[in-house]
Amino acid sequence: MPDDTVLLERHFDTAFAAPDGIQKLRELILTLAMQGKLVPQDPKDQPASELLKAIETEKQRLVKEGKIKQPKPLPAITAEELLYELPDGWEWVRLHDYGIWKSGTTPSRTNSSYYGGDIPWVKSGEVKQGRIVETSETITQEALKSCSLDLNSIGSVLVAMYGANIGEVGVLEIEATTNQAVCACKPYLGIDNIFLVYLLTSLKQNFIGQGAGAAQPNISREKIIHTIVPLPPLAEQRRIVAKIDRLMARCDELEKLRAERNQKRITVHTAALDRLLNAKESDNFSTAWHFITQHFGELYSVKKNVAELRKAILQLAVMGKLVPQDPTDEPASELLRAIATEKQQLVKEGKIKKTKIVTPIEQSNVPFPLPDAWIWAPTEALCDIIVDCPHSTPIFTASGCVCLDTNVFKNGALIPHKIRYVSEETYLERIQRLVPQAGDVVFAREGSVGESVIIPEGMNCCLGQRVMLFRLARYVLPTYFRLALSERSSLSRLLDLHKGIGAKHVNVLDMRNALIPLPPLAEQHRIVAKINQLMALCDHLDQQIDAATGKQSALLNAVMAQV
Repeated sequence: MPDDTVLLERHFDTAFAAPDGIQKLRELILTLAMQGKLVPQDPKDQPASELLKAIETEKQRLVKEGKIKQPKPLPAITAEELLYELPDGWEWVRLHDYGIWKSGTTPSRTNSSYYGGDIPWVKSGEVKQGRIVETSETITQEALKSCSLDLNSIGSVLVAMYGANIGEVGVLEIEATTNQAVCACKPYLGIDNIFLVYLLTSLKQNFIGQGAGAAQPNISREKIIHTIVPLPPLAEQRRIVAKIDRLMARCDELEKLRAERNQKRITVHTAALDRLLNAKESDNFSTAWHFITQHFGELYSVKKNVAELRKAILQLAVMGKLVPQDPTDEPASELLRAIATEKQQLVKEGKIKKTKIVTPIEQSNVPFPLPDAWIWAPTEALCDIIVDCPHSTPIFTASGCVCLDTNVFKNGALIPHKIRYVSEETYLERIQRLVPQAGDVVFAREGSVGESVIIPEGMNCCLGQRVMLFRLARYVLPTYFRLALSERSSLSRLLDLHKGIGAKHVNVLDMRNALIPLPPLAEQHRIVAKINQLMALCDHLDQQIDAATGKQSALLNAVMAQV
């Protein structure tokens, strides 16, 4: 076995650790194979030059029998086009020399007599890495006779030429026709069809590169048959296939092991968070949290678990389980009374419209029990103003006033490069009902429902499409309110109101009546501070995972550079 292969097998563990390591390992295996570095050469093998003579004899026989047309000669391969030095006994050829290449067509859809027969018809989306044993559509004998179609034999190798599937390869285990987005090759005698599959798979990125630039990426039969490739002796083709099969099987095992390991971490973490969220007693809560801290390093080596931890932090916050309660805090019921009194005064002064009187929420209607001094309240009771966006679509300009729509904020933050602007005239039209101000919460009510952002100081803005605005009473922290409104369980309750009715959305009435768990003001401050601290920890965990995977990838790249 060549030294390169020994080194390759020695570093399967390195590939296992790197996030994209197994895919890179597969690519490296194919690269080594096509350079003649995967298996030893045997001087007793009939050289590829003799194989080419046999292929030429076969071509002429097929022409004479009328089975194929006389192939047009392709340009000779120049020394400048050669990619690397081949082993003795190998030859540079074009894919044209590997077999008979044909693309298919789509019979007219308006002719029903062309479809529903007993002849399989392969579309590009059905060409995957592997063996093709059935197709979703079939055509009739009439379509085969009347349209530009060929019945490809079992063992033919297919390449997808269009769209997202470009470069995918498959082998027919049935006789089948293809559409125009698939090119089929019936290999000549002396060509191992599975070797051709691996050769074409190694060329996938090359094909993708050739197909780039068009609205729909595509290559053509002409591009395929002109591609310059190596041709090993037939005996070595078969040794290469056997070796690749064994190594790819090991890659499959590694992928399975890694998927099982990661799934186990996710499953254990999910169970731990469920125990944490559903703990009824403080002892149970402490036990669940102790388990997470004991296995912290292992559980948070997976980004999905960090994302779930972020959600759990917010859920614990609104359940009153994130920070301890202080019996000296003024209870939230007193906050509601103070808010109601101030709103009455604002109504008298004509600054806001009168809202309905808030009645106590029945215990049977609350989503979950709250700590003492907390209270469930509808958002309407916590806001001075709730207003929907204008329903006209604004005309955007290169500069001007900021227009806040659902595209410009995510995870509580503005996305600077996505911010769009409107003219001064449009801005004045869109603020007639309300001028947004710092501290207001803008909430996505359609599409990315639940995303929200607090308007920062100094931003002159208006509302775009599919958003609504909450202006909070002064006893409610905007940061706490935003998190409580967008938290997972709260959002789930909102979305259930219109499940199955078009795009995800909520309306203003939904939001006025949405229940928010309200803590005392002092506890709101403690919760926000704790969330900021824990989210910074989550950011650090994400960075650690990125750094670790970066090191693993760098190590793998260094190993591969030696091969």
